[in-house]
Amino acid sequence: MAINDNKIYLASKSPRRRELLRQIGVEFEILMLRDFTPRGPDVSEIVLPGELPEDYVSRVTQEKALAAWNIMLMRKLPVRPVLAADTTVVIDKQILGKPGNRDEALAMLRLLSGNTHQVLTSIAVQHHRGNWHATQRSDVSFDVMTEDQMQAYCQLAEPYDKAGGYGIQGAAARYISHISGSYSGIMGLPLFETCQLLRQAGLFIP
Repeated sequence: MAINDNKIYLASKSPRRRELLRQIGVEFEILMLRDFTPRGPDVSEIVLPGELPEDYVSRVTQEKALAAWNIMLMRKLPVRPVLAADTTVVIDKQILGKPGNRDEALAMLRLLSGNTHQVLTSIAVQHHRGNWHATQRSDVSFDVMTEDQMQAYCQLAEPYDKAGGYGIQGAAARYISHISGSYSGIMGLPLFETCQLLRQAGLFIP
């Protein structure tokens, strides 16, 4: 049953995306995708052979939005727009996911130190038969980090649940010398583009 309460479902477990939606006054409920089922995750985040980073992040995000929409229908939840997002960090065409351990986090920081990389955040809104999506790209420059600084940063919990092994809104900001693009996009949800897509899906946003 469709309802008109100007609320959405957010298909993400990211606390940062929740904070950003609250910042712009968008009401939401969490509709969690599953990482573990007998058939595997609801949406695989494996990069396909030869897939470009822009194509990868856009594909995964749209698959998340559609999967969450189908879960909503299966559970017979009130019908609302579904918002999904995915963030990918890219350096020299190499995709950096979330580090699985300290060694991986250190390896990522060594790549980022003294270099400029790209953060691609794709968003998708699924509603009835419509699917709206956009990908926002930002450039992020790191100052040269010493080995001691990298070791100290990897002692924090911060690197391990974020693509690229760092969070711009956390302690890593000490080492970021320049950004070009969308700060909220680097955090995981470009707010300007998000508002545009939600309006297209029929949500009232002033």
